[in-house]
Amino acid sequence: MQLLPLRVICAFCCLYLAIACSQLHAQTFPDRPLTYVVPYPPGGAADVFARQLAQKLGERLGRPVIVENRPGANGNIGSDYVAKGPADGYTILLGSASTITINPHLYGRNMPYDPIKDLQPVSSTHEMANVLVVAAATPFRSVADVIAAAKLKPGSLAYASAGNGNTMHLAGEQFKMQANIDLLHIPYKGGPPALNDVLGGQVPMMFNNLPAIVTLVRTGKLRALGVATLKRSPLLPDVPTMEEAGLKGYVSTVWNGVFVRAGTPRPIVERLNREIVAVLNAPDTKRALEAQGFDVIPSSPEQFAELIRAEYPLWGAVVKASGAIVD
Repeated sequence: MQLLPLRVICAFCCLYLAIACSQLHAQTFPDRPLTYVVPYPPGGAADVFARQLAQKLGERLGRPVIVENRPGANGNIGSDYVAKGPADGYTILLGSASTITINPHLYGRNMPYDPIKDLQPVSSTHEMANVLVVAAATPFRSVADVIAAAKLKPGSLAYASAGNGNTMHLAGEQFKMQANIDLLHIPYKGGPPALNDVLGGQVPMMFNNLPAIVTLVRTGKLRALGVATLKRSPLLPDVPTMEEAGLKGYVSTVWNGVFVRAGTPRPIVERLNREIVAVLNAPDTKRALEAQGFDVIPSSPEQFAELIRAEYPLWGAVVKASGAIVD
C-alpha cells in the first residue's frame, strides 16, 4: 500500500483542526461583548435605530452589544473597518444602500473595500422613506413652491445632504431631473449637521429620512412638503407624496441591514440572523420602531444578498445619470 506524502497528511490535519476550531468557536459564540459599528455620526436615524437593536440583541445573546460610531467618507470608513477586521462575528456592521450598492459606483477604484466580496449579509433590518423638508421660516408651502422658486433663479436655491453620493443627495438629484430644475447641492459630513443647518435657516431645505424629521415636523420646527413613497406615511398623513405633488413615480427610500466580515463561520451568521429576526419580529419592538418611521424588514442572509444583487446595477445607473462626485 502506498503511503501518502507527509505534506499531504499535514495539510489534511491542518484542515481538520481548522474545521474543528471553527465549529467549537461557533458553539461557544458569543463569549464576550459584540461591537456594532455605525459608519455615521451619532444622532442620525441610523444611529437611533442601531442603539435600539443593540440593546434588544444583547439581551437575546446574553452579551452586551456596544454601538461604535465610525463616520466619514459617506460610510466607507466604518464599513472598511469591519470589512478588514476579524471574521469571527464579534464585530457587526450597520450597512446601507449607500455603503453597499451606491459607494462602489461613486468611488470607483478609490473604494477601500469590496462590499460584495468582503462583507457577508446577515439580515436586512429596516427601510426608511426620504422626505422633502424645509425650514419653518421659509415661504415654501408646497413642492410646487420650491419648483417655482428654483425656476425663477436657476442654481441659486440650495439643498443640504449628508454627503456626496448619499441617498439624500441622490434624492435631490432625482428631484432636479424629474422637476427639470437646477438646485445648488451643499454636502455635509453626515445627516445631523446638515439637518442642524436646515433648522437654523442656513440652508432652506433637504431630503432626510422620515425617522429623523417626524418629531421636528410635528412640533413645527420643520415643514414637510412631500414624502418620497407611493403612499402617504401614516406618521405624516397630511403630507402628500411626491407623486401627488406632480412628480409621477418619484420614490426615494433607503434600506439598512447587518453585515459581518466575509468568511465568518456559517453557524455564527445563522445565530446572528436568528436573533436579529426574532428581535425585529417581536410585536413590542416592531411597534416601537414603526412608530418612529422605521419600516421593519427582517430577512434571511440569502434574501438580503438577493436584494443587494438586484439593486447594485440599478444604483450604478442612478449615480451615472446624476453626475454625483465624491468629496
